Amino acid sequence: MVENVMNKLTLDRPVTYQIKIAGQLDVSWAEWHEGLVMAVACEGDGPPVTSLTVTLDQAALQGLLRRLYAFGLPLISINWVEGV
Repeated sequence: MVENVMNKLTLDRPVTYQIKIAGQLDVSWAEWHEGLVMAVACEGDGPPVTSLTVTLDQAALQGLLRRLYAFGLPLISINWVEGV
């Protein structure tokens, strides 16, 4: 399994990631990168969780994560979405 992942992931090849953060982002974030899909979900009385799905290479992914950090938005998870 690890070998298959390593064959598909490189530093310069774009792949699709799903990033979840605590809180709700403004819709203007969708303009940050072409193809970025943003969804907000709430469970009961809990706080909103924003899910970002976007295809990026590793450098652009780091840039997005730094931008989220600069805005003080807590990262819940980041997952590589295989086969998208």
